[in-house]
Amino acid sequence: MALTPRWSHTLLLAVLGTAAASELQMPLIPSQQKPLGANHALVKPVVDTDDLQDSIKVDNLFSRAKDLYAIAELSEPEYGHPTRVIGSEGHSATLDYIYSAIEDLGDYYTLSSQPFPANIGHIYESRLIIGHHLTKSSSPMSMTPPTAGKEPVHGDLVLVANEGCDASDYPANLTGNIAFILRGTCPFGTKSLNAGKAGAVAAIVFNYESGQVSGTLESPSPDHVATFGLSGKEAGPILQRLKDGEVINSIAYINSDVNQIQTTNIIAQTIEGDPDNCVMLGAHSDSVAEGPGINDDGSGSITLLEVATQLTNFSVKNCVRFAWWAGEEEGLLGSDYYVEVLPEEENKKIRLFMDYDMMGSPNFAYQVYNATNAANPTGSEQLRDLYIDWYTAQGLNYTFIPFDGRSDYDAFIRNGIPGGGIATGAEGVKTKEEEIMFGGKAGDWYDPCYHQLCDDIGNVNATAWLINTKLVAHSVATYALSFKGFPERTTTTTPMNVYGRSAKYHGHRLVL
Repeated sequence: MALTPRWSHTLLLAVLGTAAASELQMPLIPSQQKPLGANHALVKPVVDTDDLQDSIKVDNLFSRAKDLYAIAELSEPEYGHPTRVIGSEGHSATLDYIYSAIEDLGDYYTLSSQPFPANIGHIYESRLIIGHHLTKSSSPMSMTPPTAGKEPVHGDLVLVANEGCDASDYPANLTGNIAFILRGTCPFGTKSLNAGKAGAVAAIVFNYESGQVSGTLESPSPDHVATFGLSGKEAGPILQRLKDGEVINSIAYINSDVNQIQTTNIIAQTIEGDPDNCVMLGAHSDSVAEGPGINDDGSGSITLLEVATQLTNFSVKNCVRFAWWAGEEEGLLGSDYYVEVLPEEENKKIRLFMDYDMMGSPNFAYQVYNATNAANPTGSEQLRDLYIDWYTAQGLNYTFIPFDGRSDYDAFIRNGIPGGGIATGAEGVKTKEEEIMFGGKAGDWYDPCYHQLCDDIGNVNATAWLINTKLVAHSVATYALSFKGFPERTTTTTPMNVYGRSAKYHGHRLVL
């Protein structure tokens, strides 16, 4: 199914400027499109990693970044600032931009769109008062419903037994009151659902660690109740007061909406190459509502576009499949859907999946997902080592980061497909050792504008972005040429010890 362009050539001229829109060569009518076979009139050299890397130019990356920011500005009438969150004009135009850019490459790729339903939540306002004090560390869970009538609700704070994973943990006196639940081994959505069924008017999940809880209820349920997360530091004294038998009257207020929309994945696969042995890579096309998302993950989306563009100058032995996922910021929705509906015989054709999310953080570290064969589908470790070998050959330092379900590789490794990837850091704090290894500033976030309005064109480090795009090109060229020495696919089942246990993350938000 093709994605129907929603933006006229005139509007693209207005948004991107004459030169940028001309470069897109947006088709107006079918007769203006390139004739089929135009890309294959000449015999092309077999893909070579050095040549493909040499074709990557930083000016091309930033030119597209400017386009993407202009597209994000289309959302300003609705959101008051640039954003490319799913459901926005900015995201719709992002999809058109990606689709048109690949379509303009002629018949080198088979191009398709994959629409799917997606849940999206908006939180407009919230407050949580416990006793006589407005909480400082509370935050509404993503995908939380509002309090009744979108008005404040009152009730006594009631401590739930254990971790609130079973209906029996919820006492009878919870009806009309506010549940106080320890974070633990079951999903936040389960706790909220149990609290709602027990008659609570709101729920608070407090941390067993001192830090805050920034989580999600994931899939909406009619039994969910308005739910906050609360830091362990702030919850500690409150917990002790409850255990001492004190009655604590509280007020909870959340004004939010949870709606279902349609959004779209975009998939491009080389026509040439062995279709039974595909190297697949992906990035997500959407941003959070709070900002334009030029680093997260405009940088990854543009990296894929540039590598896909330059790859057309070569022939390939194995098929290469590029994917731009929608709804990653809402909980890996697009990649989850793609793998969920993928037939088993098609699953087996994907030899590995590579995730490229945030390629140019300003205070970057060269991060490699520590994907081992012991805890993930066999082949994940070989992919990890390809990244290590490349950084080492360039004389660059690297560091490992957990392979813990925070990005779009999650569905692939849960369904037997080897996976891995690289990143440059999000809200994590750079260490002193990493300052020595990579430069930058210890004590600051890798991306100080992570999920904020300032994630704009100036929020991408040119050096890191160029180097990592060259590494992405190397990963594509390596496996597009040969899978020699790479483990064969043998199963589509999940390893029993994937992640070592249930992952705390599904996307960037905590789920348990």
